[in-house]
Amino acid sequence: MSFRAIEWRSEAGILRLIDQKVLPGETRYQELTRVEEVAEAIRDMTVRGAPAIGVAAAFGILMVSRGREGDDRRRALQSADALLRASRPTAVNLFWALDRLKAVWNRPEATGPEIEAEVLAIEAEDVAVNRAISKHALTLCPQEVTFFHHCNTGSLATVDLGTAPGVIRSAHEAGHKVMAYLDETRPRLQGAKLSSFELMQYGVPHAIVVDGASAHVMRTRKVDMAIVGCDRVAANGDTANKIGTYNLALAAQDNGVPFYVAAPMSTIDFDTPSGDDIEIEERDAGEITRIGDCEIAPPGAPAFNPAFDVTPNRLISGIITEYGIARAPFGESLAALRSEIGKAPV
Repeated sequence: MSFRAIEWRSEAGILRLIDQKVLPGETRYQELTRVEEVAEAIRDMTVRGAPAIGVAAAFGILMVSRGREGDDRRRALQSADALLRASRPTAVNLFWALDRLKAVWNRPEATGPEIEAEVLAIEAEDVAVNRAISKHALTLCPQEVTFFHHCNTGSLATVDLGTAPGVIRSAHEAGHKVMAYLDETRPRLQGAKLSSFELMQYGVPHAIVVDGASAHVMRTRKVDMAIVGCDRVAANGDTANKIGTYNLALAAQDNGVPFYVAAPMSTIDFDTPSGDDIEIEERDAGEITRIGDCEIAPPGAPAFNPAFDVTPNRLISGIITEYGIARAPFGESLAALRSEIGKAPV
């Protein structure tokens, strides 16, 4: 590997992030020392992917906690917590990580080492969780397997390995004969820019296709499974992911292709009953009307740019977690897996 998306340099108190806005043309790192910089990196998608966002926010909290004690630390952390919560609304891992840390730092007797230990635990658990997800997913993969993936939820979107692309990579490394089709993923092209970048690093055979080609590819190229990551799963299994995921699930259903979601349990939002209750982030219309610095629409053309959509649970074959694979009825199967939270991934 020639990159690492997120790295904490403890002695210097620096969070080192690969700048995903400039990939694949340039591998550039940002070194952040203030929580305001972390919040901006989340907002402008320097760091992206639900797990990576949660881990980055955790390190932002750690930055603020260092060198402070007592009421001064608590006030500073309350402000930092609010700033980070406002950075992006849809990815539940952000709020999961901040809630987990608040349970530590909000105690009057909390110590700096306790806060740091919890942050580092969140980082380490992300790696273990992703490896467990791949382990369960490989039980679904034939020896010769063709995947279809949308967006990017790989090493760039997590601490290491990733969720859905982690499955593709793990199948390749386990000796399966792998082919992966990658939606380019408009409007920011995470599939073309980031997923392809990762799979090239690992030597995984793949091809980029335009988002509108998914149904044709499934019909003509013997796709074995579509697999995506996610930013939030409601208690009933409805899943929010990058815009275009719903379209892919519909294409998969019409072509008899199983559609799987790779999701850490931290991404399951049991307080959200259904996908109708998930807040969908809307981003700058300029992401649609231009690519980079090139304008592709008439000047002043209106645009609507939802960053995510919700795939109804009826289109999902299974949700692959670190504790096993949930299947319909998802309200029951996800609730059963919930009892495993806090245990080591299996």
